[in-house]
Amino acid sequence: TIINSCGSFYDMVHYGHSNQLRQAKAMGDYLIAGVHTDAEISKHKGPPVFTQEERYKMVRAIKWVDEIVEGAPYVTTLETLDKHNCDFCVHGDDITLTVDGKDTYEEVKRAGRYRECRRTQGVSTTDLVGRMLLMTKAHHSNIDNPDYQQHTDNFGKVCALALYGPKGHSPWTGVSQFLQTSQKIIQFASGKEPQPGDTIIYVAGAFDLFHIGHVDFLEMVYKQAERPYVIVGLHFDQEVNRYKGKNYPIMNIHERTLSVLACRYVSEVVIGAPYAVGKDLLDHFKVDLVCHGKTEVFPDKDESDPYAEPKRRGIFRAIDSGNNLTTDDIVQRIIENRLQFEARNQKKEAKEMAVIEAMKKRDQLEQSEAAAQNAH
Repeated sequence: TIINSCGSFYDMVHYGHSNQLRQAKAMGDYLIAGVHTDAEISKHKGPPVFTQEERYKMVRAIKWVDEIVEGAPYVTTLETLDKHNCDFCVHGDDITLTVDGKDTYEEVKRAGRYRECRRTQGVSTTDLVGRMLLMTKAHHSNIDNPDYQQHTDNFGKVCALALYGPKGHSPWTGVSQFLQTSQKIIQFASGKEPQPGDTIIYVAGAFDLFHIGHVDFLEMVYKQAERPYVIVGLHFDQEVNRYKGKNYPIMNIHERTLSVLACRYVSEVVIGAPYAVGKDLLDHFKVDLVCHGKTEVFPDKDESDPYAEPKRRGIFRAIDSGNNLTTDDIVQRIIENRLQFEARNQKKEAKEMAVIEAMKKRDQLEQSEAAAQNAH
């Protein structure tokens, strides 16, 4: 069974999208992901966070994707499915609208070639952008923080509230808190143990807002051996904030875990890895090689080099992925486009609310007609 997961959503690739692709792949045998151009996304949704080339590479790196279609049309038609020999297409249970408010999957739904998967609760591009725009440390630990609530109200809610009253929220655009479960980690994890002959490679970091810079680095790490088994050590939120400052990390440890596990170059993740890559860690995982990118290595709390032990063993390697993009750069893109992003989310929610109202009216009409027929 060949599935098409045609994504209006890949304007900023995050673990919610990865989870959608994981669910889609489970419905068949071969998954083709359609990724839109910058022009298409800008027309229907607003400015994308990543360029189309960055998004193509990001989606290719998600381990459940077998193939991507570059420049996929925003409206998925039967012609699109037939062109790529797809049996059906899959989308999340949120709604995707064109610039004039039409359902982009209307044609394939009518033809019975549409399947739906569940949206990942607690994450959206809207939410992540909101965290970046809100320069506070509160976004992980205190979602009830009044500053956060005030910001989210301004960010995509005001328009809907004004039009539809206090309960006028779209169920798809808005901010909620991601709740990690062991089941979710199991679904994302490869579950593969290292085999004899594998080269065990260890890398550590924040891997915040998992992006194309991370993908290029991990791909380069993966290429360091013939049979690589790549383990990523993720630092806890407080540790990341210690060395990065500001309001980092944007994503909490649970979100970062899923983001990294979704990458096809990663075999295992250490959740809350120690900052110093010491003897115990190296011996426990039988690490053959430790890699680090071009980003600055901050000293440990005692001012020591966190990579002193792998350097002493002669197993440390600095990797140049050729990509200079950092999480700071992404946040900067968001800040520079702040007004456009806020306008985008206001429009998006207003459109979604209009569709919800239309659906309610249609349901009410059908109920009235059914009641009238029963009366006769």
